[in-house]
Amino acid sequence: MSLSGEVAASTERQLLQSVVRVARHAFGAAASSIFLVDTGTRELVFEAVSGKGDDTLVGSRFPAGTGIAGWVAASGQSMLIDDLRESEHFSGPAAASTGYVPDSIMAAPLFSDDRCIGVLEVLDRGADGVREMADVALLDLLADQAALSLELLTRLRSAAPPDVRSDKALRLLTMTESLLADVRD
Repeated sequence: MSLSGEVAASTERQLLQSVVRVARHAFGAAASSIFLVDTGTRELVFEAVSGKGDDTLVGSRFPAGTGIAGWVAASGQSMLIDDLRESEHFSGPAAASTGYVPDSIMAAPLFSDDRCIGVLEVLDRGADGVREMADVALLDLLADQAALSLELLTRLRSAAPPDVRSDKALRLLTMTESLLADVRD
């Protein structure tokens, strides 16, 4: 990987890590994660984790369609389930393999060019179901922010020599990351 590729990959990891920290903090959740869809295998790959499992899960893979994240990636629809024992989409074995089995999950798709590229999940949010619609709307906004930022990074990577637009885009991304990074665990 070239130096510019390494910088872009590092920036992508920092961005996604900032998003999951913000999501976890915003919902008072036990954990938050972002899966990206591997375009070759269609597997869901943990790319960023905050909270339970943050030291072991990045890079772990699940087959396409597995669990809530798999359903959200396939359907392109957000989902909130306050009691996972009631969900036909929940995969207990997949959750157990992560070392943490949640009671509730909220998940939103990340879209790029009308296709789902990943899923943002929040596990065991602290809201006790009081603001369900508002919580899903906020999660959708965070997922949209993550997807747009990833799209911007992709464009920056594929750009030939930096021009004025990519310089502005990089400054905007840096500013967005610093704002997101202000929220600490």
